[in-house]
Amino acid sequence: MWLPTTDLSGDTGPKYKALVEAIITDIESGRLRHDVRMPTHRDLAYHLKVSVQTVSAAYKEVERQGYLRSERRRGTFVQARLTDRASSFILDNRQPDLIDLSIVRAAYTDFHNDLSRQMHRRLAEDIHHPWMESCRPVAGFDYHREVGVKWLAGMGLSAEPGQTIITNGAAQGIFIALASIVQPDDVVLTESLTDHGVIGTASVLRFKLGALPTDNEGILPEAFERECQQRAIRALVVTPIYTNPTNCLMGLERRKRIAEIASQHGVYVIEDDVYRPLLEQNLPPITSFLPQLGFHVSSLTKIVMPGLRTGYLVVPQHLSIRASSVLRVTGWMGTPLIAEMGARWIEEGVVAQAVTVQRALMRERQSLVADILGDAVVRHHPTSLSAWVRIPEHWQEEWFASELRKNGVAVTISDPFMTVKVKRPNAIRVCIGGAIDTPSLHRGLIQIRQTMDQMPGVHAFDVMY
Repeated sequence: MWLPTTDLSGDTGPKYKALVEAIITDIESGRLRHDVRMPTHRDLAYHLKVSVQTVSAAYKEVERQGYLRSERRRGTFVQARLTDRASSFILDNRQPDLIDLSIVRAAYTDFHNDLSRQMHRRLAEDIHHPWMESCRPVAGFDYHREVGVKWLAGMGLSAEPGQTIITNGAAQGIFIALASIVQPDDVVLTESLTDHGVIGTASVLRFKLGALPTDNEGILPEAFERECQQRAIRALVVTPIYTNPTNCLMGLERRKRIAEIASQHGVYVIEDDVYRPLLEQNLPPITSFLPQLGFHVSSLTKIVMPGLRTGYLVVPQHLSIRASSVLRVTGWMGTPLIAEMGARWIEEGVVAQAVTVQRALMRERQSLVADILGDAVVRHHPTSLSAWVRIPEHWQEEWFASELRKNGVAVTISDPFMTVKVKRPNAIRVCIGGAIDTPSLHRGLIQIRQTMDQMPGVHAFDVMY
């Protein structure tokens, strides 16, 4: 039976918080390992000489932070740490002879390689390199921000250079936005299945992450409004275009309604809009309706090439100084060299050309997804970089992914994207961009289809039933 190594009786603060810290410390140190069953609330309360309510509150908080999971009629178990879960199902390194469909990336072809070589050659031939001479202003060079503002204006977002910050991709932009407005124990809402980076940020910044149900258009306005009416909500993190991992696409009226609710209740909205250029519809950003409450996050990484990690964070004018100071203490500034490459490609029309190439490639590849996986596809779009795919009931996600890995195909199951108390959907995310070519994608999809048609091995079957 697990017991904390520290004596809680001498703690002067709330005992449940001391217990929370003790549990998390032992999970992070490895003393409490993945899938270990925790003591019952009553047993632990008896041994620690605290109330059952204290233990219940501690377990609930540790579960909210993603370190524990409760299973009906079975008890409470140690959950794999977020970093472990993400790296288990989303490959950190490319592996030879593996068809990697586990990471959402822009396609990278000979066209993209030629662009990269040409840019490097031009940069090397330039006599003067101002982007290598300075590390100020922190928010980014004026020229880079001005180019970013013009580019965003073409997508329906009006912003000023003074409220625009150059970031190293969208993930940093979302972190800066949250760190600028959120305090520990604040409530932040997001999709019930959301980008694992948001879940990780909740653990780092110690805010409470709330899950909102979704349909084909993303979060449900009535659920958002109900949460706002019942408790204080600090922010909403939302991806209205090609939600990760479920591929939702939010329509115009839903966007207006979400903005209206946020405005009524004073909720900041952090809009992850990285896929906007791939979308062939003209849908305004949610944040275009919220000049005082909206943070707009964009990036060139998902639309041009994976290594072009430069992005634009547009913040409410009154938070521009605060957001810049957060960037200063967490990363100083977006890398000027990469921002220079992005700015040149925007000005020269190369980004628009790259978007056209991405759209064409994705249409071709999404057609393969539809043809091979058929009605197993829950949701995908012609120019999306991934598809959300249901697997048969006789498979569990981890066993299905493991079987695919044995056969040379990597996909991502729902675990890294699950917020608190969300039912596992028995689905996988299949990513179709990256460095793979179309023939390799075809082979990978065929392997997924053939695995769906098989029954799992005896060991997996026994665990399930």
